[in-house]
Amino acid sequence: MEPISLQPIGIVRSPLVLLDDCPLQGHEGAPEAWIELLPGFETGIKDLAPGKELILLTWFHAADRSVLQCYPRKEVNAPPLGVFTTRSPDRPNPIGLHPVTVLAVEAGRVKVHPLEALDGTPVIDIKPVI
Repeated sequence: MEPISLQPIGIVRSPLVLLDDCPLQGHEGAPEAWIELLPGFETGIKDLAPGKELILLTWFHAADRSVLQCYPRKEVNAPPLGVFTTRSPDRPNPIGLHPVTVLAVEAGRVKVHPLEALDGTPVIDIKPVI
């Protein structure tokens, strides 16, 4: 099979700077964050408005891509599960899936909440919730 190539469209700007700072899920205390669009992608947010619900797809650049089993919710006393039955960021293709709400839209950037991604995380797509 041919390799797949992805191009980031933006980057997360967040107060979360360490993996240990990140909640396991957005609804578990994740902060507001900005999505800064990379040059050439700014017009893609033209019709976004506060209150809109989105699904952000990110690339967990700090993930361990060799993981095929993990402990659910970091419970090391539980039996390990196959990674494809979990939301673990450590996985062969570390794509993050984040339901968020738009708080603000400015030239070339979007403020969203809640977002449990590290500062500097590449954004690979933005999709509306329909």
